[in-house]
Amino acid sequence: MRFLRRNADEAAETTAEDAPAEVTPGDPSRTPGKGRPTPKRREAEGKRRGPVPPPPRTQREALKRARGNKVSKEERRAAAVERRKRMMAGEDKYLLPRDRGPVKAYIRDVVDSRRNLMGLFMPLAILVFVALLVPMPDVQQYATLLTTFMLLAMIVEGFVLGRLVTRRVRLKFPNDTTRGLSIGWYSFIRASQLRRLRVPKPRVNPGDQV
Repeated sequence: MRFLRRNADEAAETTAEDAPAEVTPGDPSRTPGKGRPTPKRREAEGKRRGPVPPPPRTQREALKRARGNKVSKEERRAAAVERRKRMMAGEDKYLLPRDRGPVKAYIRDVVDSRRNLMGLFMPLAILVFVALLVPMPDVQQYATLLTTFMLLAMIVEGFVLGRLVTRRVRLKFPNDTTRGLSIGWYSFIRASQLRRLRVPKPRVNPGDQV
C-alpha cells in the first residue's frame, strides 16, 4: 500500500511540473503561448498579398479593372490617355493582340513606306454616298463607273501588296509561322486606312527604305 501511494504522489508531482505555469493577469514577466508555430515571413506575405494578376490584354479589361480598384474619374481618364499615347507610339505592351510582335511591326513599316491607291478607299466611299444623294442620273452613273474602276484597281493592288509583303516577311523572319493569307489581309487593312488614322501611327515616311 505504501508503494502504490508513493507512485501516485510521484505521478502527481510530474503532472504538476509538466503543466504550463499559471500566468497572473497583468504580470509583464510572462507571455502566454499562441498554441501554434509562428508562420514564416514568406508564407505570411503570400497569404496577405495573394497571386499577382496578369496584365490586362485589352483597353476594356483595363478600364474594368480600374473601376474595380475604385480609382477616381480623373485618374482613370489620365490612365486612359497615357495608354492611348503609348499605343499610338507603337509600344508593344499597349497594342492590341493583333498588332503585337516584330512581324506585325515590320508589316506596318513596309505598308507605311509606300503610297497606296487603297488609301483612298474611305474618301471614295464618302464620294459614292454623296453621289447617291444627288438627284441626277448622270452624276450617279459616272460615280458608279468611277467607283467600279477604283475598286478593281484596289483589289489588284491589294493582291500585289500582299504578295510583296509576304515575300519580304519570309526573307526577314525565316522562322515565322504566320500564314501568308493573314499577312496579306493585315497589309490590306493597314493600306486601306487613311495615313493619319492608322493605329499605331506610322514610324516611317513614304519613300523610306525599310
